[in-house]
Formats: sequence, structure tokens, C-alpha cells
Amino acid sequence: MELPFFYLFAAGIVGASLLMVTRANVIHAALSLVLVFLFMAGLFVLAGAEFLAGVQILIYAGGIMVLYLFSIMLMNVGVAVRLRQWHRQSALAFLAAALLALEVWVVLWKVSLPAGKAWPWQLGQTPGNVEALGMVLYTKFLFPFEVASVLLLAAMIGAIVLAKRQITR
Repeated sequence: MELPFFYLFAAGIVGASLLMVTRANVIHAALSLVLVFLFMAGLFVLAGAEFLAGVQILIYAGGIMVLYLFSIMLMNVGVAVRLRQWHRQSALAFLAAALLALEVWVVLWKVSLPAGKAWPWQLGQTPGNVEALGMVLYTKFLFPFEVASVLLLAAMIGAIVLAKRQITR
């Protein structure tokens, strides 16, 4: 019963991602990104990680998208749309996409489960998602977690400084 939902969510992620990168209007692209986040939350629910699904919806589809939309509204979109968007990089982009597709195909071809073997657990039966995430995040990955938060803060301050044309006193 889970397989049709997996295919539905996976197709939704691919479709919304394609919509996101092909839209000329940045607001429409951002809304397509919200749709990608919601489909990802559906995949997390299927995998039995309900906490991560909730975090995906609250943090990414809620908070991060508000930050993206504020950033879009702060920049001068009219000028950015009139600027030349394509810099003769389509051949390089196609080559990079082909190499990435080849790499994914090779990895999927070589990494297959032997016949008769299955995963040692069923979906939704992994022990303690929240506890395991907290233990790993705040023990092994505490320093990268803090560095990422400082980098996000610096990027937000930089975006505000760049968006503000003149400082009023």
C-alpha cells in the first residue's frame, strides 16, 4: 500500500522541482518550492519519521519560505528580470546533468540488494527517530550545527545590508 504513495510523492517532488526551476516569475518558483517541501514531508511520513515531517512543514515550508519571500520582496525583481539571465552555460549545464544522471544510474546499478535479502526493518519500525536525531545532532554534529546557524545569521545580515540602499538615522 505504501508503494503507490511513494511513487505519487516522488513524482510530485520531481514535477514541482521542474516547475520551480523553469518559472520566470520568482514568486511562482518559491511557491513551487513550498510544494516540494510538502511532498518531502509526505515521504518522511511514509518512512515513519513523523517528527521530521512536522519539522519539514513548520520550519521549511513555513519559516524558510517566509525568509525567501521577504528576500525576494526586498530585492528589485523588475531590474533582475530585465537583466540577461542566460550566460551561455546551457552546454555546461547539460553536460553536468548528464554526468549526474550517469552517476546515479551507476550507483543504483551497483548497489542493489542480493536476491532474497530485504532490509532488516519494516517501514515505520525504526526505533526512536526523535531521540536518535537529538543524540546525533547535539553530540556528534554539534559544531557543524552551530557553524551552520552562524553562517545563516551572517547571510541574513548580509542580505539586509545589501537590500538596504541607504542608511537612515
